[in-house]
Amino acid sequence: YASVRLALAPVTGKVLLNESADNTKQRVLATDLDGTLIPLPGNPDNRVDLETLRACIAKHGLELIYVTGRHLASVLAAIHEHQLPTPDWIICDVGSSVYQRDSRDTFASVDKYREPLGSLIQACPIDQLKELLADLPELQLQESEKQGTFKLSYYTDASVLSDVSGRIREKLARLQAPYSLIDSVDPFNGQGLIDLLPRDVSKQFALRWWSRHRQVAYERIVFAGDSGNDWAALTSGCRAILVGNASRELATRVEAACRDHDTVCLYLAQGHATSGVLEGCRWFNLVE
Repeated sequence: YASVRLALAPVTGKVLLNESADNTKQRVLATDLDGTLIPLPGNPDNRVDLETLRACIAKHGLELIYVTGRHLASVLAAIHEHQLPTPDWIICDVGSSVYQRDSRDTFASVDKYREPLGSLIQACPIDQLKELLADLPELQLQESEKQGTFKLSYYTDASVLSDVSGRIREKLARLQAPYSLIDSVDPFNGQGLIDLLPRDVSKQFALRWWSRHRQVAYERIVFAGDSGNDWAALTSGCRAILVGNASRELATRVEAACRDHDTVCLYLAQGHATSGVLEGCRWFNLVE
């Protein structure tokens, strides 16, 4: 998205709002996986930069959080397949579940996070929501392993994604169903994706809960993302990295939203995926 960078910052290709000078107290990297931390196929620089990032995480003692739409088993498979650093926390299912690494290097669900989500959808459980949406032929349920206790996920054609999402939101509002919708397009196959979550739950919601749970100031988190379901976190008030392979449309929207919030720091990376994450971490002085 060179043209977007050029329009925003002709000299450096960077947009930074309200840079924090002291980044040494608490070092937290929260990152999406697909299209962000995971190396892109055929990109050897990503593999090299992943090893550099792994070394930096160990050297600086970063607290590492994976924040993804994947379910837990898929996250663990990705860690093994791509030789990713082992995180301290996994926020998955688009923010509807949180797992913490224990002393045996396994991941346990954090029950304190599940309790408020359960109360949010008590009036309309997931199965009831599925029945309410059964009359929309454009929706195709995603595989069973991609569903969750607090998440209902569909595929739809990307060409009708905006229209279908709008009709679902109207129905949710009309029925006062306690859910919100996050839509995005799969960057690899162009498939439209729709996730229904308890109202206001998102990657941002989960990260804010985590910051309170860990007593870490939210603005000290560095979050990296690349797609539509990263929108809320990218524009929420933490330091944000948008990697270079993100669409120009998303880059323009994120930049515009961040300029409306005086407390937001945003970095538009030139590097794609893993390389963009490392580039942004260096910009924010999270690593050398």
